[in-house]
Amino acid sequence: MYNAPANGLVEAFNKMFGNHLKKLGAKNKKDWHEKIGEALWEYRTTFRLATQETPYSLVYGIEAVLPLEQQIPSLRITFQEGLTFEENSQLRLAELEALDETILEEQ
Repeated sequence: MYNAPANGLVEAFNKMFGNHLKKLGAKNKKDWHEKIGEALWEYRTTFRLATQETPYSLVYGIEAVLPLEQQIPSLRITFQEGLTFEENSQLRLAELEALDETILEEQ
């Protein structure tokens, strides 16, 4: 639906995203669609000062596992791989409960 105040935000995002696609090195204007996934991943995993979070963490409640972390395991990945299935399930449940508490505090 038409919403004049929101149009400015959308246009600002589109301008920023278009510039980002250009920086990714699209060879010509016909292959930009091949770079959209990479550009969105970068946008979603980049820290934002306004929210003090990444867009990914705001949606899912945890930080994304970056492809680099799979090649060179981080402490987080090493810790999770060393757990049994039950221990990992308990860890996930604790993370969900902490997320629920955070949501309730924010509300």
